[in-house]
Amino acid sequence: MQKITPFLWFDNQAEEAVNFYTSLFKNSKIGNVTKYDEAGAAASGRPAGSVMTAGFQLDGYDFAAINGGPAFKFNPSVSFFIVLKDEKEIDSLWKKLSGGGKVLMELDKYDWSKKYGWLEDKYGLSWQLMLTEDEVKQKILPSLLFVDKAYGKAEEAMNFYTSVFKNAKVESILQLDFFYR
Repeated sequence: MQKITPFLWFDNQAEEAVNFYTSLFKNSKIGNVTKYDEAGAAASGRPAGSVMTAGFQLDGYDFAAINGGPAFKFNPSVSFFIVLKDEKEIDSLWKKLSGGGKVLMELDKYDWSKKYGWLEDKYGLSWQLMLTEDEVKQKILPSLLFVDKAYGKAEEAMNFYTSVFKNAKVESILQLDFFYR
C-alpha cells in the first residue's frame, strides 16, 4: 500500500501535465480535481474556476499536482525512475516523455543497464527509464539524488526517513558513483 503521494508543483500547467501523464501510462486515471473559488482566486492571482489541484494515478501509483505559481521549479535531484521489462514500451515512453523536453542522458546501453535514459520532460519533471529483466514490484519509483554538498549523505537520509515513518524500510540501494568519477 502506497503511503506517500508525490505532490508536483506546477506554475500553471498542472491540468495539462496531468492529462499528458495519464495518457502515457496504462492503468492511469485522473481523480479528484479542485478548482479555485473566488477567495482562492483573489489570494493566488489565478482565475476563479481554474484547476488548483488534481489527484491522479500513473500505472496505479498515486500522484497529486498543484497550480501553485512560479515559486518552485523542478530539478533533477528529484526524479521518477521507471523500470520496464518491455523494450518497445521503454522506446515508446521515451519518445513521448522526451518530446519538447531535454535529454540528460541518452537512452542507450550502459555498464549497469541494457537500456537506460534520463530526461526532463516538457514541464521540467525529471524521469529515468531503465530496461530490466528482473521482476518489478512497482514500475514507478521516486528517486532522490544527493549531489554537491549532500553527496554521500543518501544513506544517512534514508535512515532518518525510515525512522520518521512507521513500518518504513529500505528495500534497495543503488550506488551510482560512476557519474562522479
